[in-house]
Amino acid sequence: MKRRIPFVPFPPHVMKRVAKRLYSLGDKFSKFSPGMKVTLKQAGFDFTPREYYSIAFFSLFFWVFFTFTMLFLLYVILKLPPAFMLTLTGVSLIIGFLSFFYITLFPKLIIVRKVKDLEKNLLFSLRHLLIQVKSGVPLFDGLVSISNANYGLISEQFKECTKKISTGLDQTVALEELALNNPSLYFRRVIWQITSTIKTGADLSSTLDSIVKNLAQEQKVMIRKYGSQLNPLAMMYMMMAVIIPSLGITFLIIFSAFSGVPVGESIFYMILIGLAFFQFTFIGIVKSRRPPVEL
Repeated sequence: MKRRIPFVPFPPHVMKRVAKRLYSLGDKFSKFSPGMKVTLKQAGFDFTPREYYSIAFFSLFFWVFFTFTMLFLLYVILKLPPAFMLTLTGVSLIIGFLSFFYITLFPKLIIVRKVKDLEKNLLFSLRHLLIQVKSGVPLFDGLVSISNANYGLISEQFKECTKKISTGLDQTVALEELALNNPSLYFRRVIWQITSTIKTGADLSSTLDSIVKNLAQEQKVMIRKYGSQLNPLAMMYMMMAVIIPSLGITFLIIFSAFSGVPVGESIFYMILIGLAFFQFTFIGIVKSRRPPVEL
C-alpha cells in the first residue's frame, strides 16, 4: 500500500527493509493480537502482522532517539540545569510510546473511515444496481456501471471486483473475495445475499428489492436512535458549557467578596481553556455517534 503511515519516518517500502532486525519483537507482539492479519488486510496494508509491529517498534526507537537528541542539543545550548535531564528523558519516552500506540491503532482508524464511507453510499448504489437489473442489464454490467459512478469507496471496490472478473475469475468467487476483504458488516451481508441468489438461481431483482427495503428501514432506525441520543447530549452540553461555568464564576466572585481571598486572572483563563477543550470533545462525540447515512 502506498499510503504513508503517520509517525513512521520512512516510506513503507523502505521500512520493510529497515525493520527486519526487529522481527523478533514483531513476532512476540503479534501473538497478543491474532486478529491483526485480518485488520491489516481490510485496511488495505500490504504488511504481515510481524512486519507491521516491527515497523511500529522501529518508529518508537527512532522518535525516542530523535526527541532525546533535539532536547539534549537544547539543553547544551541553553545551559539548562542538570535536573532538566530527567524531564528530557521522560518527554522522549512519552513521544516514542505515543507514536507506537498510534501506529498500532492506525489500521483500525482506517477501517472505521472505510466503513463510514461504504455505508454512506451503500443504499444509493444498491438502488442503482436494482434499476439496472430490473431493466434487463446483466449483473456484471450493473457492477461496471456502479464502478464508473460517483459512490466513493464503493465504486472503487466494485472496480477492483470487475477487473478480477474481466481477467477470468468466476463472478461469485470475485464477489465473495470482495466481501471477505471488506470491513463493513452491511456491505458483506449484501454481497453474500447476492452471491447466494446467483448460486441458487433465484430472481436477483427480487433479492435486491428486498435488500434495498430492509437497508432503508435499518437506516431509518439508526436515524431515530441517533435523534434520541441527542437529547441527553444536549442536556449535558447545557450543564457543562453554560450552567456550571456561569454559576461557578458567580460563586467564585461571591466567595472572593466575602472571604477576601483574591481570584486571579489565571483561574478565569483555566476555565476558558477547560470550556474550549470540553466543546471540542463534545463535537467529536456527537460526530462519532452520527450514523453513516446520506439523506
